[in-house]
Amino acid sequence: MTDAKTQTAPAAADIGLPLFYSKPEALNPIRHGSLGLAARADFSFARSAHAIPVAASEMPAAMRSYPIVFIGAAKAPVIITGVRQDENLFVDANGRWSEPHYIPAYARRYPFILADDSKTAGRLTLCIDRASERIVDQLLAPFREDGGKIAPFFNGTEPTEATRQALAFCNQFQTDFNATRAMIEKIEAHGLFAPRQSKVTLEGGEVLNLTDFQVIDEAALNKLSDEAFLDLRKSGALGMLYCHLASSNSWTSLVYQASIRKARK
Repeated sequence: MTDAKTQTAPAAADIGLPLFYSKPEALNPIRHGSLGLAARADFSFARSAHAIPVAASEMPAAMRSYPIVFIGAAKAPVIITGVRQDENLFVDANGRWSEPHYIPAYARRYPFILADDSKTAGRLTLCIDRASERIVDQLLAPFREDGGKIAPFFNGTEPTEATRQALAFCNQFQTDFNATRAMIEKIEAHGLFAPRQSKVTLEGGEVLNLTDFQVIDEAALNKLSDEAFLDLRKSGALGMLYCHLASSNSWTSLVYQASIRKARK
């Protein structure tokens, strides 16, 4: 058996800066009128993300496949997708997300994002990550190896249905993010977060200690007064609490994915 190794698993998911995005630009017909989104699904951009942000509304689906923990000063909820830095065990070399595992909305919205724009007086505007390989020029479509199927962003100066759907998805994501943030603040106000680490033993005996994350202190939760418990219920935070606690069973799924990855090498 090898010596235990310490991994700070959630560090790459620090959402102080947007994970995955490196060149966001406000989407507009003058600058991006000839561009579109390649129709093929490709999650290659998430291949090195071992922790990805998740909203409270997603947790009932996500908890079946991933441990859910909280990171950073903001106690941001994330799913753990890998046991080593820079390795997502659920995305293969071809950019496919392993079935039947839930794909988080944070990854599904890429390369779109809502961001502040100096031209819109602090309001959020729809942006794209120009570094994304899925954003292509329609004029080059016939020469693409994938057949050139592209969903354009604009029809003249008007946004296409694909762009409107992307905006609606990002708006809903932002709404869910804000609701989740409010729940986190409520949970923190009741003193329910506790630092924790997890020991994972991989097939072959390698032991990894995952650190630098927080969990819900179940003992503290059970000691809450009736008034405090009711306060959490009214805030909608109880669902998040119980999904997080139930997700601890998914560390086994993570180890299984690691064994599959090792077997394929």
